[in-house]
Amino acid sequence: MQFDHPSVLWVLLLFPFYIWWMWSTLYRLQSGRKQWAVAFRSTALILLVLSLAGTQWFTQLHRKSVVFAVDRSDSVKQDMKEAEWVRDAVKGRSTDQDEAGVVSMGLKASIEKPLDTRIMDGFQFNSQLNPLFSDVASGLQLASSLLPQGNSGRIVLMSDGEENVGDLMRQGMLLRDRGVKVDVVPIPAKERKDAAVEALRVPEHLYQAEAYTIEVVIRSTAAGPAQLRIFEDNRELTAQTVTLNKGENRFAIQSLAKESGFHKYRAEIFLEGDEQSANNMDYAFSKVQGPPKVLIVEGKAGISKNVEAALESALIPYDTIAPEMLSNDFVNYTRYESIVVNNVAATQMPQRKMEMIEQAVRDYRVGLVMLGGEDSYGLGGYFKTPIERALPVYMDLRGKREIPSLGIVLVIDKSGSMAGDKMKLAQEAASRTVDLLRDKDTLGVLGFDSSPHWYVEPQKLADKSGIINKINAIPADGGTEIYTAVEEAYNRLAKVDAQRKHIILLTDGQSATNQSYEALTAEMQKEHMTMSTVAIGTDADQVLLKQLAEFAKGRYYAAVDQTTIPAIFSREAVLISRTYVVNQPFVPLLKGGTDWQGILGQGLPTLNGYIATTPKEAAEVILTSPEPDPILARWQYGAGRSVAWTSDVTGAWSSQWVAWPSFSQVITQMIKWTFPQFQSSPLELSGHLAGNELMLEAKNGSLDGGGEAQPYELRAIVTDEDLGKQDVSFTATAPGEYTAQLSVDKSGVYMARTEWVAPESEASKEERVIGSSTSGFVIPYSPEYRITDGQGLSKLKQLAELTGGRMLSLEHPEEVYAFASAAQKRLTPISRYLLMAALALLLMDIAVRRVALTTGLWARSVGALRRAASAVPPQQAETPLARLRERKQLAEHKLQRKAERRPQAALSPYPRPQMRCSGQRPSSRRAARLPRHLRLPRRRRRMQ
Repeated sequence: MQFDHPSVLWVLLLFPFYIWWMWSTLYRLQSGRKQWAVAFRSTALILLVLSLAGTQWFTQLHRKSVVFAVDRSDSVKQDMKEAEWVRDAVKGRSTDQDEAGVVSMGLKASIEKPLDTRIMDGFQFNSQLNPLFSDVASGLQLASSLLPQGNSGRIVLMSDGEENVGDLMRQGMLLRDRGVKVDVVPIPAKERKDAAVEALRVPEHLYQAEAYTIEVVIRSTAAGPAQLRIFEDNRELTAQTVTLNKGENRFAIQSLAKESGFHKYRAEIFLEGDEQSANNMDYAFSKVQGPPKVLIVEGKAGISKNVEAALESALIPYDTIAPEMLSNDFVNYTRYESIVVNNVAATQMPQRKMEMIEQAVRDYRVGLVMLGGEDSYGLGGYFKTPIERALPVYMDLRGKREIPSLGIVLVIDKSGSMAGDKMKLAQEAASRTVDLLRDKDTLGVLGFDSSPHWYVEPQKLADKSGIINKINAIPADGGTEIYTAVEEAYNRLAKVDAQRKHIILLTDGQSATNQSYEALTAEMQKEHMTMSTVAIGTDADQVLLKQLAEFAKGRYYAAVDQTTIPAIFSREAVLISRTYVVNQPFVPLLKGGTDWQGILGQGLPTLNGYIATTPKEAAEVILTSPEPDPILARWQYGAGRSVAWTSDVTGAWSSQWVAWPSFSQVITQMIKWTFPQFQSSPLELSGHLAGNELMLEAKNGSLDGGGEAQPYELRAIVTDEDLGKQDVSFTATAPGEYTAQLSVDKSGVYMARTEWVAPESEASKEERVIGSSTSGFVIPYSPEYRITDGQGLSKLKQLAELTGGRMLSLEHPEEVYAFASAAQKRLTPISRYLLMAALALLLMDIAVRRVALTTGLWARSVGALRRAASAVPPQQAETPLARLRERKQLAEHKLQRKAERRPQAALSPYPRPQMRCSGQRPSSRRAARLPRHLRLPRRRRRMQ
């Protein structure tokens, strides 16, 4: 037995005095009851003291405990099965009482199996770890936490020792101080033929037409010829054959900075027989100083001639591309000062590319200009898209004009092939359509597989949230039957009272039957009903869907990129209303924009049409229509600016504007207004990886003059390739030098925008951005793929020697439990049970002191037992009168004994009450009255 708080036991020294005091105070109790009361109470108090002292039983155990710490990073992934080795090791336990636990580690450690005595015949690794990093120290720390205190167990580490996060030897010292031994199972690195690009160096700042040198560092495990290729923004600069030597190789390539802007460089190495391709590539960045550049994205080829001519007249370089040519690399959007979207439908741009444009505007000061047309704004399907968030106008009409009542039925394929992302995008598209429609519009959602099923009956949109919940509950299973679904949608929509009726059919498969759709679409035309079709992927029956759209006077969409489905549904909902296009001549009214008064304040030409939108609350409307609708609006969006021109620039609605001499100035003024407004500071930003922590270093001597005169704060926004964003604050370490730290869990290309921020002033009460710079850095491929010097095994040997562990082998897993076990204490707290026993004794003490067992009670109890044992016949059983006589005799006997004990009672002036016999009456009521405790009930007196 042992105690958590042994100092409490000193109270027991006072117990002899307490027992003496308690014995002397319980004078009213007879000797037997007093003994029991003192015993119960003193024992209860002793139990309470033991409970307060934290009493614990302990037993001696001879048990071996082993925790396996298994490295599961990419550097140790071989043909060897670690789980099988662990299972074989556990089978070698000396007894079934030996314990085993498993911890796996990558970037972080995770418990695969807690420490217990269960068998591990079916054990497998199940934890999801990041294998791009190896933190052996965290695995050892977690494994040691599983071992109980004072245990003779140990840790078995399976690793190659090539850590790149944490400090293995420092953790080994902590384990040694705790007395935890670490046995090591080294996993030797596999010899392989491998060439890796270790570094790619390019000057961070260049001037246009400046010559520069690209330096490439390559490490190889084998000698031989290889091909080296260098790219600038996915454009190949050079491809040459080089000879690699075993070890480090350096190459230098000369180049010329031709185009201004931000450029990304990539180096690739190809070695014959290379067994690992993950390390064959590296990146670098450079910014070429030069005039600003504009990217024009045009919906149809040739519609941007007027914009191009305006930019050429202003000597602004530009690139014109189709929306399908938009880059999948976020870095390429930061090369331009502004992006012009000219009459491009949202169905032509995948969701991810719109997100890149929006984030480039918000975080990297890239401008955005949208030019109108019949495929832009609401008609283009931009409702609730990232592009709408960046523009100063809403795509829907918010209570400004009367829109015809709409009746729309969404016919959505819910077959098994739609499971996953397809169904999620279809649900999002339907939900976006619900948000776009008004409460008085009618919507129905019909899902179909082998047969149709109404998930939302055609109804008014009074409860939009409830309808969206029903849409999100549509499952995906079954086959595909299109005709019956379209027929059901037509029959129900024909009964709807709406001014315009429309069906949207979406499917990714082919119908199980081929029936006559011409008759069905002809009936639709009679009911003034239209239908558009959407084909998802290449497996859909595109021929049938095209014919259905043509027969039903609708539109056909081939959604090659599934993320365009929500934009397609939004566009269809807008097109069916036919209210967003305003075709009437008018002269725009100048409403704002004092800095543009010189161009727009001298009289404006007539416009013949535009796309109706709603200005946002914080937007500045420059030109308006008589409705009034915004024709030209602008605003600040995050770090960037955006402009919306709701008419076209091709002459369809703006023929007089195109012929206006100041037209080119208006176009260039809109685009130039979106250019970055802060001067780029000469900031040098670099980053290097320390484990999974990225250390950013910034140097700038122009704004921070090396002293305290310029108390500017340096901030940065860091964006990865998946558009994940982190805000970073720098700390000054030296005059003009700053550092910051952030955690990363993957390699890749990172963009960073730094800002010099002046603190709040008493006048403005807000911060002021006085300088900004855009740069980038690269976290190369995971350090798990680097060609190392092979020092990992020596680290493992040092760890085993430091902690007193053993060097085990992969060939003998049975040696894991071959160590002597020391006796261990197994503690069992019993304070709770002591409290329960003390409570029971306290109740018994109360019972002894409060309940008295008299002699008469004992006598009656004994008599009752005797009568029950004698088994008296029923005819001889005593009558109630006999029991009464017996009771009276007992009372007389008690009175006689009391008189004998107290002879002074004879001197009393009152006569002793006499018991009257049968036939006698007392001389007076006072003389016949008995003491209260001897009186009989009135009923029994009458019986007497």
